[in-house]
Amino acid sequence: MTGLCTPDPLTFAFTAKTSAHASRGATVPLMLDDAGWQAWWQQESEAQERALYIHVPFCRKRCSFCNFFENGANPARMSRYMAALCDTLQRAAESPFGQSRPFSAVYVGGGTPTDMAAGDLARLAHAIQRFPLTADAELTLEGRLNGFDDEKWQTALAGGFNRFSFGVQSFDTRVRQQAARFDDRETVLARLAALTRHNEAVIVADLIFGLPGQDDALWRQDIADVMASGVHGVDLYQLIAMQGTHLDRAQEKGRLGWAADGQQRAAMYAYGAHTLEQGDWQRLSCSHWRRTDAEQSRYNQMAKWGAEILPFGAGAGGNLHGHGLMYGRDLASWHQALTAGVRAPGMVMRPNPDARLDGLLRGGLDTGWLALSRLPRALVSHLMPLFEAWQRHGLARLSADRLALTLAGRFWNVNLQAGLFEYLQANPLGGEAAAPAAYPGGARHHSPV
Repeated sequence: MTGLCTPDPLTFAFTAKTSAHASRGATVPLMLDDAGWQAWWQQESEAQERALYIHVPFCRKRCSFCNFFENGANPARMSRYMAALCDTLQRAAESPFGQSRPFSAVYVGGGTPTDMAAGDLARLAHAIQRFPLTADAELTLEGRLNGFDDEKWQTALAGGFNRFSFGVQSFDTRVRQQAARFDDRETVLARLAALTRHNEAVIVADLIFGLPGQDDALWRQDIADVMASGVHGVDLYQLIAMQGTHLDRAQEKGRLGWAADGQQRAAMYAYGAHTLEQGDWQRLSCSHWRRTDAEQSRYNQMAKWGAEILPFGAGAGGNLHGHGLMYGRDLASWHQALTAGVRAPGMVMRPNPDARLDGLLRGGLDTGWLALSRLPRALVSHLMPLFEAWQRHGLARLSADRLALTLAGRFWNVNLQAGLFEYLQANPLGGEAAAPAAYPGGARHHSPV
């Protein structure tokens, strides 16, 4: 949990990043019947900030690094799903729970939502607008550039979408081919240039470092390309080896070829972070930078800080009235439940008594710093041995009112979060001494460093 004591913490503080997210531990399921479920939708929300998450679990092609592939993007199957999904959204929007407080962010993820037909996209946008949205609500559509033609682009803009997140992963044609991505470098750059030309919406590109065949020179070119592409924001994600992917099977068979090891990936992250910040891109989190203030990355921050997120669709996750919720991925069961007018299959969790504190810690570390003044004094004292160990190991810097992660700490951010929650589980601090005074409103607060 403290990292190793090493002269080079960026490279050697931990052996590997093993997951994309960190949490305190196992959640406890709650038995909830359909009457209880319906009653929830008749109650008003008490959340200070809310968002919608809408899941579209279809892809035309499975990327080599992905183990989230759920369903092939058959047009008829997608349209049936979207019709049922939009009906569900409209019913939820009309409920007392849906109408009780406004939503400041909407995220349509997947899967590849941009694979849906333009007509289905228009229907989805109409259903979203039935909810009470804040005047500056961020509406994000996730997907890929391939297949996202001008008709879909104009439909999305007309429907209120103002932010688009595209999984570019790499611009290099050969790296993209090995990752099973559509389109070559020139096609991707041309499409990004077209979408950003008139600044009609915020465009974000995701890049992955550590892909097979992606050496230092290609990564430097990827960073140069994304900075020149016109996008408003960029995510830099480390490739995480996950079981069940095409890459995993290729490695087992000895067919993977060359790929950057952990030490090289650390250097790639450092290069990307330094280059973006030297080019006046502002860091909003340990993995996300923006070129202009138009990019807020609001939904992502709200999810980290623990805002109420209403989930919709097979495989969607979120929370209602403090209860975690994760719908099952099976489409047949999902459709059957909706037809019968009952709750879709999935797990409902008992409220986490430490949810506000966990959000405060997770959200702060995700931005790269913790405002110690926002934490209860007893908790700061309780955590100080861990924070001091991070400082000794080159992962953080302590001052009177803040804990700021170093570059190495930002690279190992998820490991640090996991270590912090492990520390709290091993050394619990109960009672009001561990409770933050108020919800932090993290979606409105960016790191100044």
